[in-house]
Amino acid sequence: MAWIDATLTAVRPQALGALLRYFRDLDTAEEAFQNACLRALKSWPQNGPPRDAAAWLIMVGRNVAIDDIRRGVRQTPLPAEEAISDLDDVEDALAERLDGSHYRDDILRLLFICCHPELPATQQIALALRIVSGLSVRQIARAFLIGEAAMEQRITRAKARVAEAGVPFETPGAVQRSERLAVVAAMIYLIFNEGYSAAGDTAEQRAPLCEEAIRLARLLLRLFQGEPEIMGLTALLLLQHARAAARFDSDGSLVLLDDQDRRLWNRGMIAEGLALIDKAMRHRAPGPYQIQAAIAALHARSDRPEDTDWVQIDLLYGALEAMQPSPVVTLNRAVAVSKVRGAEAALDMIEPLGPRLQNYFHFFGVKGAFLMQLGRNDEARTAFDRAIALANTTAEAAHIRMHLDRLMRDAVPKAAVK
Repeated sequence: MAWIDATLTAVRPQALGALLRYFRDLDTAEEAFQNACLRALKSWPQNGPPRDAAAWLIMVGRNVAIDDIRRGVRQTPLPAEEAISDLDDVEDALAERLDGSHYRDDILRLLFICCHPELPATQQIALALRIVSGLSVRQIARAFLIGEAAMEQRITRAKARVAEAGVPFETPGAVQRSERLAVVAAMIYLIFNEGYSAAGDTAEQRAPLCEEAIRLARLLLRLFQGEPEIMGLTALLLLQHARAAARFDSDGSLVLLDDQDRRLWNRGMIAEGLALIDKAMRHRAPGPYQIQAAIAALHARSDRPEDTDWVQIDLLYGALEAMQPSPVVTLNRAVAVSKVRGAEAALDMIEPLGPRLQNYFHFFGVKGAFLMQLGRNDEARTAFDRAIALANTTAEAAHIRMHLDRLMRDAVPKAAVK
């Protein structure tokens, strides 16, 4: 019954968002949705899918929850009649009420709650994966490489903080939507990065996080079809994930962009991403996600590494620096500068970043690469040693050791001559 699972996943945000509007409690809404899903698993194989799956689940979940409350299973008082909204039990009527504005408001409310500023980023991501995406605690814990009990506590604490903060459940106004949209987009981006930053054995384990982030980005784009930054976000995730099959070799070692087999890149994802970023740029309202997507697009459009337009990438990183100053952005720009103006210019650019990036693996890896290009092998070896000490994964450490091995090999003939 794969079609049932796919349907339940697709309509979950809409249905759960509406149930949250009715009951104004995350646990009650989530339990109501789960009960409705159980009914669907029994009913739909026999009777076929309903005309509107979301409306069916909302109606059934709401009625089951109200019955449970009335039977005293829960001591929570029933919400006021106006808070529960319309109590008409006719599915067709309910489906008619689920117009575009209700759909949009319910999902935004759900996303806004998961992105509440009272929650740290790790709790935002965990809560969104549990509530919006419906991943099990075990799945989320496995993706974050922590114990199931610890993840359960994280999600429970997040729900408690939302309840204590007294988050309003009213329809978000235009100003609130604008203010919180960036937070929602950032949460989706963080979910993607949790999967994208994995390496080796954990890369396949965390890949579903990238796929879920793309699904949420597409959902957000459906709600804000004319918002260029959401187009840019979705394009960025698609273009980055399109390279997944080429980012690691058979041993799980990291493969740099220039060394990747571009035949393994997902051309369907690339086409979708390129179309989105082209559409976004026509709005002439550039933002950080659009600029990052434009950089990814230049890589995706190059059939060979030597065809890459590094001059344009340098300019785009310069625009990103001006818009969103960050030592990491400058470090990334330095790679483009090394391609355009040489390793010496790139090294001069990153030297001032040392104090702020002294515990950042990539800083020392990039610095070591520039030093090695300049023939300053002793300094390069020192930088690479520091990078290995700061590596977050075995794949990162293995990649740096590869550079060290190369330095050792290059040093052997020179020693022999002497």
